[in-house]
Amino acid sequence: MILDFRNERDWQQFHTVKNLFVSLSLETAELLELAQWKTDTEVQNLKMDPEFKKQAGGECADIMIYLILISHELGINLFEEVRQKVELNDQRYPADKVRGRSTKYTDL
Repeated sequence: MILDFRNERDWQQFHTVKNLFVSLSLETAELLELAQWKTDTEVQNLKMDPEFKKQAGGECADIMIYLILISHELGINLFEEVRQKVELNDQRYPADKVRGRSTKYTDL
């Protein structure tokens, strides 16, 4: 669906890996902007605000689209990479050692 949307508009020519990286970063910044100048409590309370959820959902969708496009362009199986990363993090951060702690694995 994403590739069809892009290709119907002849946008592939603009979707170089570098441009996709930049676009991903910009969309991530737009998500972050929703929390700018707010306290943790204020952002937590916004979870119940339908307009905030709509804005955050739109930014998350943009981020996901760029991740999918980057993965496609690089020939990466994103779901397999996520699975492998979770397995690696499971080794780095054993639950019995890190439960309730935010210590980086190199400092355990």
